[in-house]
Amino acid sequence: MRVLVVAEHDNQSLRAASLSCLTFAQAVAEATGGCVTCLVLGDKVELVVAQTSQFARVIAVQSPLLAHPLADSFARAITTIVRERQFELVSAAASTFSKDVLPRAAALLGGSMASDVVSHELTDAGLQFDSPQYAGAVTATLRLIVSPQVVTIRASAYPAAKAEELKNYPVDFVEIETAMLASRCRFVGLKSKKSARPDVTEARTVVSGGRAIKNTVDFERLVGKLADTLGAAVGSSRALVDAGITPNELQVGQTGKIVAPELYIAVGISGAVQHLAGMKNSRTIVAINSDPDAPIFDVADYGLVGDAYEIVPQLIEKLENHAAVAAG
Repeated sequence: MRVLVVAEHDNQSLRAASLSCLTFAQAVAEATGGCVTCLVLGDKVELVVAQTSQFARVIAVQSPLLAHPLADSFARAITTIVRERQFELVSAAASTFSKDVLPRAAALLGGSMASDVVSHELTDAGLQFDSPQYAGAVTATLRLIVSPQVVTIRASAYPAAKAEELKNYPVDFVEIETAMLASRCRFVGLKSKKSARPDVTEARTVVSGGRAIKNTVDFERLVGKLADTLGAAVGSSRALVDAGITPNELQVGQTGKIVAPELYIAVGISGAVQHLAGMKNSRTIVAINSDPDAPIFDVADYGLVGDAYEIVPQLIEKLENHAAVAAG
């Protein structure tokens, strides 16, 4: 099976989630006797192309019209490449980028699509994909009938691919007609707050705060400081986002970001099913909550029952003392 991976990047390097998608693509290609190709779209993406070529063959499309990820331009570029090169499976990491672009591409291609895939299996009837539904309450097993097949892959479900040392795969720079990439949409701007903390979707440790946190100052003093002590990313429940205490980009859950770090610390989070859908695949879960019957304890590996305002400062102090002893 000829597999195309649509690479997600920041014009400097690949997103970690795309490396997980590459692992999925390589497994499918190996099982079906096929090959993997990465598609890099953008403008002035030489650095990304060079990095990507360490993992697989690369098709690169560069154009000023692709400088920003406008969905209709990107979808048409993907469609053109898939049709010309006859790819049978198109994949990308499950992210806000792919949610915007991939369904449009699938519609233009007349293909079939599965989203947020967490595992796959090659059967006599063809490829099958497992995809969580209803906030993770059930997992649907899907078989896509119409070709090309288009899938998005949950990054936490597959390990990141590793580059092959001292090896660079071929790179093919392709030009697409300007008229094909022209968009009726216009990029206006991007507002984002730079942070020294890791991205919540890529961090090995995540500390999240919930309804028990009363205001922004307390969130930073408790959740933020604990995260900084551990070198972790910061997350939030939807309750704090709705209350205006934390920004939307920190939200973890069904309508937020899906994470699966090695360590997830839930501070004052009750464990509503919508939040659990976004973090229950974490390797180790630690819950701090004053309610001993909170649903979060059903999935936690370790639980601390008590007031977060008392427990978290004590935890930070112990961690800092441990770090001082280790450094001394």
